[in-house]
Amino acid sequence: MYLDKKSAKTTGVLRIIAIPDTITETFTNCFFYFFDLFAYSTLATVSRQTPHLHSLLKIRNRIPGPNSQTRLMKTSLRTLLLLPLFYLLLSCSSKVYSPAVPAHAQDRPVAVTGAHIITVTGETHENGTLVVRDGRIAAVGDAATVAIPADAEVIDAAGKVVMPGLVDSHSHIGEGDGGDRSAALHPDVRIMDTINPRSDSFRRALAGGLTSVNVMPGSGHLISGQTVYLKLRPANTIEEMLIVVDEESGIYGGLKLANGTNPLRQPPFPGTRAKSAAMVRAQFIKAREYQARIEAAGDDPGRMPPRDLALETLVEVLEGKRIVHNHTHRHDDVLTAIRLADEFGYRMVLHHVTDAWKVADEIAASAYPASIIYIDSPGGKLEAINLLPKSAPILEKAGVDFGFHTDDPITDSRLFLRSPAFAMREGLSRQTALESVTIANARQMDIADRVGSLEPGKDADFIILSGDPFSVYTRVEQTWIEGVKVWDIEDPEDRKHATGGYKVNRSGGHGHYHGH
Repeated sequence: MYLDKKSAKTTGVLRIIAIPDTITETFTNCFFYFFDLFAYSTLATVSRQTPHLHSLLKIRNRIPGPNSQTRLMKTSLRTLLLLPLFYLLLSCSSKVYSPAVPAHAQDRPVAVTGAHIITVTGETHENGTLVVRDGRIAAVGDAATVAIPADAEVIDAAGKVVMPGLVDSHSHIGEGDGGDRSAALHPDVRIMDTINPRSDSFRRALAGGLTSVNVMPGSGHLISGQTVYLKLRPANTIEEMLIVVDEESGIYGGLKLANGTNPLRQPPFPGTRAKSAAMVRAQFIKAREYQARIEAAGDDPGRMPPRDLALETLVEVLEGKRIVHNHTHRHDDVLTAIRLADEFGYRMVLHHVTDAWKVADEIAASAYPASIIYIDSPGGKLEAINLLPKSAPILEKAGVDFGFHTDDPITDSRLFLRSPAFAMREGLSRQTALESVTIANARQMDIADRVGSLEPGKDADFIILSGDPFSVYTRVEQTWIEGVKVWDIEDPEDRKHATGGYKVNRSGGHGHYHGH
């Protein structure tokens, strides 16, 4: 034996090295050494892909003694016996998003029978049947009128409620971000480039019944970047989740603007509300000039202006291809947002709209839809002091097309259905409440032809509830996207995201930067 002083200098651990006496011992030691090395690296890889296994893999340093070969052999044999167990645990963990995630595609028809089916835009079926095939809704109606395919997987949903998957028009899940402090206007920044498709925040949203989401940069800038419309499919890449709304241009989101308190700070940001409006106006004037130069160039590449990513995005807005999603709270800020949209003719959704009840008629006259929020606890900022649940029924009476959003993490995605439920207590009609978390939000994202209601030909995105959607006792039991079940409360791993627990839902509200 000898002391490994070189190792002690680099690692701080003084190791005792046993020198074998025979060729057999040398061979045995080498074999088990390399086997241990292989087993450890394999298990370490498995543990990194499966966080709940990582804590099990604590391999301690061993100091060989007189019987070191015997202990080494026992340790290796023990590792060999445990390997199948770890692989079994890995294979049973159905929610691990490994590089081998299969394509999201329905492989056989599904028929959901015996349920109370809420289509939102059509009839409600007390004893209904929903048939989905190839990711689309094939039929929906009363049980007596809908034929079930012979090869269909039949799901008995007697006593349950089925409705469209929920659509959230404003969220910050996915751990993305937007513009930085270098400027107040970042129309070229894409949150898509920062979304983590494996974020557990998506699992949490599925637990709340959400299937389509508009993920936004924060509101700490006048223009904080491009939003992204996502289907919450299990995915390895963000591209697998995108909802493309313009096939020709490949646009898959809107543009986030903000006014009011959030963007106000030291230069290069504005210091007043008036300066905020002036800076946005100036940027759109530049975009108009850029658009005119492109049109004047025609097919002559020599006359084309140098490419400008920021102005290109604003031209898409001016052409109506990309919707502006405008954060705004105070009633005068709401009217300023309307004034700018009217001036440049772009499409817009008003977001938050805290003082909506003060200017409901003006919003209705403008014909811009609103995406509102309700929170059940005080706090926040002064400009949101008038956030009242009565806004929803007042907007409904005025004729405004509106929906609710979570602004997750401001409102937890799992509690999305509470927002219209609270508004119903203030007088909101049940039908508008149903639309406010489904088809109304789909219209705000240009995806109402695909989602937001249960109609033949639309994407088979639906949820199965234990009871009435607006009851405090109701729970989401299953979430389906394009005919594939992506979340099930009976699955222990899925249930964790509904109920919480130690180190469950680890991701926070990344990217929701408001500047204070």
